[in-house]
Amino acid sequence: MAQLRASLSTTRSFLLFVLWSLASLTIAQEPEVTDWSALQRQARGETVYFNAWGGEPRINSYLNWVAETLDERFDINFQHVKIADTAEAVSKIVAERQASNDSNGSIDLLWINGENFAALKENNLLFGPWAEQQPNFKLVNADRFPEMREDFTVPTMGLESPWTRSQLVFYHDSRWLTEPPQTIQAILDWSRENPGEFIYPRPPAFLGSTFLKQAILELSNKDPALYSPITDDEFKRVTATLWSYLDALHPTLLRGGRYFPNSAAELRRLMGDGEISLAFAFNPNEALLSVRTGELPDSARSYVLQGGTIGNVSFLAIPYNAQHKAAAMIAANFLLSIEAQARASDPNYMGSTTVISIEDLDPAARQQFNSVGADLAAVSPEELSRKLQEPHPSWTPALERAWIQRYSAR
Repeated sequence: MAQLRASLSTTRSFLLFVLWSLASLTIAQEPEVTDWSALQRQARGETVYFNAWGGEPRINSYLNWVAETLDERFDINFQHVKIADTAEAVSKIVAERQASNDSNGSIDLLWINGENFAALKENNLLFGPWAEQQPNFKLVNADRFPEMREDFTVPTMGLESPWTRSQLVFYHDSRWLTEPPQTIQAILDWSRENPGEFIYPRPPAFLGSTFLKQAILELSNKDPALYSPITDDEFKRVTATLWSYLDALHPTLLRGGRYFPNSAAELRRLMGDGEISLAFAFNPNEALLSVRTGELPDSARSYVLQGGTIGNVSFLAIPYNAQHKAAAMIAANFLLSIEAQARASDPNYMGSTTVISIEDLDPAARQQFNSVGADLAAVSPEELSRKLQEPHPSWTPALERAWIQRYSAR
């Protein structure tokens, strides 16, 4: 299995290398993005192939509702193409470019951020700019929230439309852990005193990689090098404390650090089964949603680390060679509407965190976002205001490769 994981990481690294080294492209004639009435007429009868992670039933169910609504209102056939990793979709775009398929791409809309966006943008593999021309873009108040125009430090330049917010949130079983650790260092100290009560997913699983970035941000005191393109010397210098930390942490983990879960769902199961008492997620509503479905006990509680946690925005992008760009833009604009964002944020549906600036809404519209309320399992808005910026996207694959080389064979 260690060799397989190393192979997968090597494949992912090679894909990113290919992306960064592609030559400039000649872009085909594109639709006019300022005339939304014309775009709606053009979109009628089109099919949007939306490539997005298919591993969460709540998201899949929400997207089924989106498909039904787009069909009824805009005569758009919205197809959720379920993928396990965004790299799958990126590899399709790369293969189509290498085959000179510059106008009949198989992907119309893509859920994306981080290193995948940076690489596609660098190589002119995305359509745009279009995102800020959407009628609903004004709802995010990007002048007040600059993260709506920035993806892991990389300016989006209108190539992505905001979709959801995410933030790393820790949760614990308050029956056994009444005062959870408030820093990365405190997690190590607590885990030493309570061996086997904590574990994190195996990188390159997204949540596991996020834990590495959270740890390195804290341990390096947010070293400025983390927000610039990576160099070998800076990587070696900045990560020294991370490897020392993990070397000390791993023997204290569940099963002595010989096993790492592969996903957030598996981490939830370990908590629900009582095998661990501290976990984390990248959806601030994870514990709330899981309590309601019975996956976690009523005693689950959420919190944000004392110094803040990594937060980012997930975006929607349109590949440069998408066949149905007009319908993709109409779909993205609908997903940014008050109606769609409010339903997505409702724990009874998707349970995400909205990108809309709720404070700018009128009272009636604002009321639609009150579904979470004061649930005991939910993290407070005050805590969620403590955000840390994602490192530059080049750090993520480098951290994953180094982690696999250092720990997978153990």
